[in-house]
Amino acid sequence: MKKIALALVAVSALGLAACQSGTETANVVDTNTANTVNEALEDTNAALEAAGNALDSAGSALENAGETVENAAEAAGEAAENAVTK
Repeated sequence: MKKIALALVAVSALGLAACQSGTETANVVDTNTANTVNEALEDTNAALEAAGNALDSAGSALENAGETVENAAEAAGEAAENAVTK
């Protein structure tokens, strides 16, 4: 009877150890998953910021191009006006 009781205690201890090991493994997996998700979010935020900066730069370039065309049109108009009055 003692041998059976000792065997049951040993099996229970092994089962408990296995469960604790599984819990630690699950915690490590959860932590790694959370870290991966956080890194992905940081990368996504950086990409969004870069895209926003690129759009701002493109908008500025278009605005500058528009001003250049406007200035050229004014210069052409003034040149034509000067040509007529001379």
